[in-house]
Amino acid sequence: MRILLVEDDPVLRDVVLMSLGDGGHRVDVAGSMEDADALWKAQAFDAVLLDLNLPHTSQPRSGLGSGLALLKSARERGDRTPVLVLTARNRTDERIAGLNAGADDYLGKPFDLAEVEARLRAIARRTHATADQVQLGELALDRRARRFSVREQPLEMPSREFEVLWELMTPPGRVVNKRQLAEKLSGLEDYLGENALEAFVSRLRKKLAGSGARIRTLRGLGYLIEPGE
Repeated sequence: MRILLVEDDPVLRDVVLMSLGDGGHRVDVAGSMEDADALWKAQAFDAVLLDLNLPHTSQPRSGLGSGLALLKSARERGDRTPVLVLTARNRTDERIAGLNAGADDYLGKPFDLAEVEARLRAIARRTHATADQVQLGELALDRRARRFSVREQPLEMPSREFEVLWELMTPPGRVVNKRQLAEKLSGLEDYLGENALEAFVSRLRKKLAGSGARIRTLRGLGYLIEPGE
């Protein structure tokens, strides 16, 4: 998943970033409301992990209102990205305010890192109507294990090819815009161009030969994965 992590505590931020990165997720980080707002508007994410207590870069720390304002702003502009808010465990007002502002779930601090990933996966699954086990022909995706297989044999591939196939299977049968896919799989300093994306898709087609799944290009629209020889 492409995740936006919004947390101003550098120690906690680095720990969560490392945990999510080890889980195979692509994570962008923001430590202030302004940075988070700019990233959220510029990039599509599968989920957002949001601390409600954020500092402003140009104002004194405002407490509950800062992260809450960020969440409200996103919902008001129609952004439905699933959001998991982080709250102080004894702050019922934070939990209620976050949920009322449009958060999909909340997690109290301190928390277990494995639970963070599980909850992010759960809210993304509900929002995008995806299942943990996906089958298309002989191609299978196990989201929990982060593994593709063909006829129950592991399908090995480099990380970028894996990410492309993951997006096409989330869920299968939908058209994935080429430009948006390239942007989603890009980092802040390693933009994935459309030519590189086409090369990954070409290699994936060869690996899927005989799997009963094929990647089709819809000119001017993007890619979709569907049943096929």
